[in-house]
Amino acid sequence: MINHTYRKEAPKLAAKTTWNGTYDVIVIGFGAAGATAARFAADNGAKVLLTDAAPEGHEGGNVRYAGQVVATGSDYDKMLAYYKAMLGPIDLDSDLLQTYVHGMVNMRQYFRDYLDVEPVSYNNTYKNGSRGEVAKGLAPEYPEYEGADTFDLTTVHEGFFDAALWKNLRQHVVDRNQNIDVWLASPAQHLIQDPTTKAIIGVTIKRNGQSVNIQAKNGVVLACGGFETDKQAIQDYLGAPHLAPIGTLYNQGDGIKMAEEIGADMWHMKSYEGLGLLSGMTFATHPGERGKLILAPWPDLYTGSIFVVGDDGSRYFREDEANRHGRLYDHGTWRIPTAQDHPYLIFDQKQYEQFKAAEQLPDPDFFSRVIKADSLADLAAQTQLNPDVLQQTVTEFNRFAKNGVDYSQHRDAATMRAFAAGPYYAVKLESGMLNTQGGPRRNAKAEILNTKQQPIPHLYGAGELGGANANQYAGGSNIAECLIFGKIAGENAAKAKGETTVAPITTTANVDLGGNDLSSEDSLAGISVGPNQYLGVSEAGIGGQVVVRVTYADDKIQAVEVVKQSESEDVGKAAVEQLPAKMVAANSYDVDAVSGASASSNAIKSAVKNALAKTVHA
Repeated sequence: MINHTYRKEAPKLAAKTTWNGTYDVIVIGFGAAGATAARFAADNGAKVLLTDAAPEGHEGGNVRYAGQVVATGSDYDKMLAYYKAMLGPIDLDSDLLQTYVHGMVNMRQYFRDYLDVEPVSYNNTYKNGSRGEVAKGLAPEYPEYEGADTFDLTTVHEGFFDAALWKNLRQHVVDRNQNIDVWLASPAQHLIQDPTTKAIIGVTIKRNGQSVNIQAKNGVVLACGGFETDKQAIQDYLGAPHLAPIGTLYNQGDGIKMAEEIGADMWHMKSYEGLGLLSGMTFATHPGERGKLILAPWPDLYTGSIFVVGDDGSRYFREDEANRHGRLYDHGTWRIPTAQDHPYLIFDQKQYEQFKAAEQLPDPDFFSRVIKADSLADLAAQTQLNPDVLQQTVTEFNRFAKNGVDYSQHRDAATMRAFAAGPYYAVKLESGMLNTQGGPRRNAKAEILNTKQQPIPHLYGAGELGGANANQYAGGSNIAECLIFGKIAGENAAKAKGETTVAPITTTANVDLGGNDLSSEDSLAGISVGPNQYLGVSEAGIGGQVVVRVTYADDKIQAVEVVKQSESEDVGKAAVEQLPAKMVAANSYDVDAVSGASASSNAIKSAVKNALAKTVHA
């Protein structure tokens, strides 16, 4: 077990606890794993509290931003062999691995039985079907491994990166609002442990500005994600100076700290997944900003007089190699390259003109990121690179381009063009991060284990917090784990448990717990409507309901206002800001979606269509 150096308080081992509320099950984290655990706990008779640190419009963890694909297999033995091959020399509990693989082999039926949809096969629909392959190499990512031919991906409909799976999982929670209370902007702070039995009997939660103790009669599920935005944990466990999160900004390592406090064992702390351009990179971010995920083909980044350098100005990976969730080939296996503090794209004037000549760049803000210098020495000064090393790198690159062999990184010489004289350019990059895998060790029953490898009573885990993936990674595996072990954790947490030794004192004095933050999902109360104004509603938003107020008179759309929405601030914001004006100008809801915000765009368009339908009968 690795003890985190920044643990602030001792474990909460109370002989006498004042309770501010009581539930059968408390689930910490409202992502794919938490939503699944809460739903199955409720379906097994439990009254559930589902709490999350994120405010409304940001709940959902990483699944909100993910590709919405779920790892699936058709043959158990082949799928088991494939996942063992990806683990390589890393050992994993055999019962847990077999439970995991069994769940993936039965994933299509899971979709029918529990998500109420007819599942879509990536292989049948895209890779081998009429729709064409949308992401080359997506399934399988390791075709050379035994069992790879059984690997597939499942989606809830034909589409990717549109939050469709997240919306499905969220709706199942909303549909059970009689049995599941949801608290948003309410981070869990500590697990409360019985001093004698060591059972987890409750959780301290910060709710409405106050720390309250909430009792869990039967179980607690830790499903609050990893430590993608905890810089110290990234440095301590991953050995990286910093990484750009491309998922949620609310995975802050709280689950690890709480688990450490009560003696949980830790595993897979150095494992994480990347994704993005080049070796799983994004353009450099500012503090508190998500990295922009760019998956569109962009050969200009590795074709021509251009390369990537690390902190000293030298190249450190093959720029034209397709990454596998951030991994590049490394002596027989696939590993994420060592993250640099300030890596850069370096290119010359001809490459700059090549970018300018492109019809459309995958990043419309690309040119605002460019640093220009007349000489390599000046460019090195502006980018904190070693000028001698940078000059040597350009000299060697030119020699490789002219001789037809890249002796440094073995890039295809056909993609290399020698640098000309200045000016020179740089764009700052950053290694991206999908998610971490480390956290409290668990078994096939989703029970979290202590350092003696024994279950901590009443404590369960699911999702990326203590995930099973410990080496090479196949896309869709994390969400599959959320669904499989979320179900197991929720069902086991709901089972009635024996009495603990703590005699609770229950009080609600001077404590405002509030209600279910999702209970008024379809309420339009408080939204005013004036002359020639009509409300339109759509349930298709990433964060649930979208409500618009449309002013319609003289056969024209006079105004469109988005009066209620919980779309992602950085993804849906552009749609919320831009679409109303477009609709007024076109006098129609049927306008082009905002690039990168298709789900939010479609929800707004659907809501306006709903409002306009009312004008016919007004």
